[in-house]
Amino acid sequence: MSANEPLAIGIDLGGTGTKFGIVDRVGNVLFSSKMSTKKHKTVESFIDELYLHLNELINKAGGIGRMRGIGMGAPNGNFYSGTIEYAPNLPWRGIIPIAKMMSDKFKLDVTLTNDANAAAIGEMMYGAAKGMKDFIMITLGTGVGSGFVANGQLIYGHDGFAGEIGHTIVIPDGRIHEGTGKKGSLESYASATGVRLTALEVLENNNEPSLLRSLNKEEIDSKAVYDAAIKGDKLALEIFEYTGRILGISLANAVMISSPEAIILFGGLTKAGDLILKPTRKYMEENLIQVFQNKVKILISHLKESDAAILGASALVWEKDK
Repeated sequence: MSANEPLAIGIDLGGTGTKFGIVDRVGNVLFSSKMSTKKHKTVESFIDELYLHLNELINKAGGIGRMRGIGMGAPNGNFYSGTIEYAPNLPWRGIIPIAKMMSDKFKLDVTLTNDANAAAIGEMMYGAAKGMKDFIMITLGTGVGSGFVANGQLIYGHDGFAGEIGHTIVIPDGRIHEGTGKKGSLESYASATGVRLTALEVLENNNEPSLLRSLNKEEIDSKAVYDAAIKGDKLALEIFEYTGRILGISLANAVMISSPEAIILFGGLTKAGDLILKPTRKYMEENLIQVFQNKVKILISHLKESDAAILGASALVWEKDK
């Protein structure tokens, strides 16, 4: 790598923590670190601390002159306006002009989008979607995020907020979503949080024996359900079947709207492997009309989980260069 080759800064701003790093054009994360988000009561103090940490990495990488720009993925990040708008899981409320604040502080161009859109661009540039022009990225973590790419372009919509599959309603008058107050959204069922809620409901509503009954309520999470399922626990297997059914139906709807080549899944819940993938594929295909059946691949992200968010954010810088 040439000592003059431009580099990009990638920042993944999360509700609990923020990861950041310096990335070259082919997707090598040269330096990275992380810090707490939630301890900062103001966005100004957050940016001040981030500036200190990033300056160290910038100096290690050869100085500010090598930095082509900053890419940021953030909850409710708006690509058009550079603002974070009413993010329920961040400590700061309202509309925050984060791109301008960061640009003023670092004296670099800053590109912002939401975290799932950043993941989609990263996957297109460095991962399983390399070479694809039409795909859907779904992040299955604490929540459910998504990014839709059509004709090689991320779909932002007229206001910058397109592609929120996690908040589409899958069960009318279903579970209430604590963050939005809406009932029956996909995120309430097909996230790690959703798996936990399904487990608690199933345990309460029947008397079948299960390994999960030996745990306190607080100990039941998606990993506990996975651990029980791989031991053949009937209730745990039913929980994954149910989760996959709801996710599969949602993906069928998304396929019939955008006709992607592939759906790429990323995030903690994908670690359950076939326990979640088999029912998801089954119910997706069952709910597709014939013209769409057996055409769409469901793939697991190729990006290393610890680097993926930084890579996705940094890819925004190179995408702007196109």
